[in-house]
Amino acid sequence: MAFTKQEKKDLVAGYEKWLKDSKAAYVMSYHKMSVKTIQNLRAEAREVGGELHVVKNTLMNIALENIGLENSGVFDKSSIVAFAFEDAPSMAKIIDKASSTDIFEIKGGYMDGAPIVTDQIKALAKLPPMPQMRAQLLALIQTPASQLVRTIAEPARQVAAVVKAYSEKNPAPVAG
Repeated sequence: MAFTKQEKKDLVAGYEKWLKDSKAAYVMSYHKMSVKTIQNLRAEAREVGGELHVVKNTLMNIALENIGLENSGVFDKSSIVAFAFEDAPSMAKIIDKASSTDIFEIKGGYMDGAPIVTDQIKALAKLPPMPQMRAQLLALIQTPASQLVRTIAEPARQVAAVVKAYSEKNPAPVAG
């Protein structure tokens, strides 16, 4: 399908916006892709705050150049790009799962303005989900504080235990 110059400019502008707004962009090649397959993959991407788009390689290369990203050579053959607008590791999990089929193959991508390779995307896919990472970080931060509180409270607890034991051993005289 031939595009007019204005349509090409609009596509490049859209690509630039997606690249700027996303935390990561993962590029895959595809072949023998059915409509149902792409619809399911797009639905999964939307669930984690991302989008999936089939792109024109030459126009994407222009968009990369326009926003100052290094052209890592991943835009050849057929390309589909997964843009992670919210959670890059979750989108990487979706892409990694999709690449386990014979339809998709990860070619590389971009994260925080730098090119990344397939192995880095697969490593991202192995990270735990964001809520779990936050919980682990919070637990890590709280551990020293709770240990400090226990350490400070321990002498007072020991004094209270000694006083209690002494009072039970020697009951107070009854006034009367």
